[in-house]
Amino acid sequence: MKPYPFAVMMIRPARFVYNDQTAVNNAFQKAAADQEAVQRKALEEFDAFVALLEAHDIEVLVVQDTPEPHTPDSIFPNNWISTHKDNTLIYYPMYAQNRRSERKQHVIDAIKARYEVSAERSYTAAEAEDRFLEGTGSMVLDRKKRISYACLSPRTDKDLFVKWCEDNQYQPVFFNAYDANGQLIYHTNVMMCIGDNYAVICLDSIRDEAERSHVAATLKSSNKTIVDITLDQMNHFAGNMLQVKNREGMRYLVMSDAAYKSLTPAQVQVLSAFNPILHPVLDTIETNGGGSARCMLAEIVLEKKK
Repeated sequence: MKPYPFAVMMIRPARFVYNDQTAVNNAFQKAAADQEAVQRKALEEFDAFVALLEAHDIEVLVVQDTPEPHTPDSIFPNNWISTHKDNTLIYYPMYAQNRRSERKQHVIDAIKARYEVSAERSYTAAEAEDRFLEGTGSMVLDRKKRISYACLSPRTDKDLFVKWCEDNQYQPVFFNAYDANGQLIYHTNVMMCIGDNYAVICLDSIRDEAERSHVAATLKSSNKTIVDITLDQMNHFAGNMLQVKNREGMRYLVMSDAAYKSLTPAQVQVLSAFNPILHPVLDTIETNGGGSARCMLAEIVLEKKK
């Protein structure tokens, strides 16, 4: 039987700290008073997360980050790289200058050493034009139905998003989404998640009625059960989830413990009926980095080398 083509790549941080360059439009970030303790606590959370995934037979490619160049957000690799079932790697233009250095050759080499890569495409030239599209942070992909969802923001350029969809044969669905303070939500993957048969989404964040109706109708026409979360639940990273598969093809839904605790019993019951839920504690990473469980996981859907 052919091995199931799914794994996740995770980058073990070397110098994880609060990033001033991303905080300008990431309302989820809050700097801890003791930044020296942040790296130690983040490593503890990271290693426990990896152990939890591996305990459920989920394949994890862990790549150690390098101290230089300093990349404080390297723990969130899904923003600069994505993989696709035609054995393609795609690279993305990043808003923060210090995040562009996350595209380190040793990470790419680690992927190529274990998995088949037949093509590479890059949209990084758009950085020179101040246009950005931060991977599967900017886009939430329904890979099965080939639909890509994106809330527009300084990190998600509409024209670049539409071009990506044309290049990769995805139907584009774009909209504007706002937090409770009226700020544009910086990444789509903090307000929605797509599973095989369900979608978790904060519909209240889409203020325009026509846009909200279009998104909901597209999800329903894709045969997704919609689990609608509140703005407060979104603030606890309840939208930042990823459905993963282990080596046997069994599905799990991964979210942080904070996200899990924000869900109602009814929401947990609906999601658990589709797949078991894994929820590692990621408090330090969430607070200082402004990202959560999904951001830490770069999906690998490449064929494994023999």
